[in-house]
Amino acid sequence: MILERVQRTAAAAGALGLLLLATPTSAQTAGTSAKEPTAMPRATAEDASIRPFRFTAPQAALDDLRRRVKATQWPERETVSDATQGVQLATMQKLAAYWATDYDWRKIEARMNALPQFMTTIDGLDIHFIHVRSKHANALPVIVTHGWPGSVTEQLKIIGPLTDPTAHGGKAEDAFDVVIPSMPGYGFSGKPTTTGWDPAHIARAWVVLMKRLGYTRYVAQGGDWGAVVTEQMGLLAPPELLAIHVNMPGIFPADIDGAAFSGAPAPSGLSADEKLAYERLQFVYQKGIGYGYQMGLRPQTLYGIADSPVGLAAYFLDHDARSYALIARVFDGQSEGLSRDDILDNITLTWLTNTAISGARLYWEYWGKGYFNSKGVSIPVAVSVFPDELYPAPRSWTERAFPKLIYYNKLPKGGHFAAWEQPTFLTQDLWAAFRPLRQKREVGSK
Repeated sequence: MILERVQRTAAAAGALGLLLLATPTSAQTAGTSAKEPTAMPRATAEDASIRPFRFTAPQAALDDLRRRVKATQWPERETVSDATQGVQLATMQKLAAYWATDYDWRKIEARMNALPQFMTTIDGLDIHFIHVRSKHANALPVIVTHGWPGSVTEQLKIIGPLTDPTAHGGKAEDAFDVVIPSMPGYGFSGKPTTTGWDPAHIARAWVVLMKRLGYTRYVAQGGDWGAVVTEQMGLLAPPELLAIHVNMPGIFPADIDGAAFSGAPAPSGLSADEKLAYERLQFVYQKGIGYGYQMGLRPQTLYGIADSPVGLAAYFLDHDARSYALIARVFDGQSEGLSRDDILDNITLTWLTNTAISGARLYWEYWGKGYFNSKGVSIPVAVSVFPDELYPAPRSWTERAFPKLIYYNKLPKGGHFAAWEQPTFLTQDLWAAFRPLRQKREVGSK
C-alpha cells in the first residue's frame, strides 16, 4: 500500500511489516531537514499474512499542512444568511484557524497506534484494519464498515463499549470482538489501480478477512457506504455471517425510490412515516448530494480537494444539511457528540494519505446501482433509525425490505454518522440487536 498524500508530503509510505512509516519527498520537503525513516520490505500481492501496522506522519508533512491552511485564498462570503449556498465562510475560517494553530494530529495518531492495527493483502490490495479482541469469553465478532467522507476514526468511540461492555454499563455476555477495516482507497488501505472495487467486491473481501482471522460465526455493521457494503455481505450470505445491523438501511421499494429521484409528488396512500421518509429522500436527491453526482460521474476532476486542505474540509463538511448543521455549530463553541478534533482527525487522515480522490471513486464504481432501495437481503437484519439520518426508515418498508427483521429501534437523537455522533446509543442497540443470536457455546473463532 502506498500512501500517496504522504508521497506528496513524503517520499515513500513505509513498510508493511512491523512498522509503516512515511518518508518525505523532495517536492514537499524542499528547504526542510526532516529525517527520512527507513522503509521496510513490502508484502507481495500473494501474501495472505496478517502484518502489524503503525503509522507516524512525518513532521514535515504536518508543517506543510499548516502552511497550506494559513495560505488559503478565501472567496467572499455567501450572499445569503443561511447554508443554502453551501458551507459558510465563517464556519470554514473558524475551522481553519483552529486547524492551523491548535489542532494536534499526534493525539489521534497515538490513540490509533495504541490499538492493534494490521495489514493484509486481499485480491492484490493491501487492506488495513483495527482488530480488538474482547477479554470476555464467547465474544461475538463484528466487522464494522465506515462510510464517506470517513475513515476508521469514526468508529473509535464504540470499540471500548463493544469489547468491554462491563466497563460501560453493559453485561459481559454482550461483548464483541471488533474488526474495523479501512475501505479500499480510504485511509491506510491500498488504492485500487484498476476498476472493480465496488461494494460487492468489498463485501467479498470482508468475508475473506473474517475467515483469515479465524472467525467461523460473526455479524456485520455499517452506516453510509458501510451500510451498502454490509447489505452486500447480507446478499452474499456466507454461512459464517449470522446477521447484519445497519443504521442507513436500504428500504425504499423500487417505484418509491424512482419517484423520489424524479421529483414527483409523494404517491397517494402513504402513511405519515412513509410520506416523511419519501419527502426527506426526495430532498436528498434534489438538493442534498451534489457531491455524490460529482464523484459518481467525474471523480478524477476533483484535483482541488487533493491540493487544498481547506477545500477538502469544506467538501467533507457538506455531506447533508443535518450533519452540516451539527458540525458547523461545533466551531461556534457548541457540542453534540462531536468535537473539533473529531472532525479534523478524519479530514487530516484523508489529507495525509491523499485519499480524497481514491475514496471518491467508490461513487463512480457504484453509480446508478441504488443506495437507498431495497436490495433483497434475506438473512437476519437489525436496524437502528436515528431521527436526523438522511431519512427515517419507516417500519413498514423496513419489514418489507428485510423479511427476517430481528430488531428495529427508533433512537431519540442522532444523525447520519451514528458511531461518531452517538456511540452510546449505537452500542446499546448492537448489544440488544444481537443478544438473541448469542449462544452459550463459543460464537466466534474455533
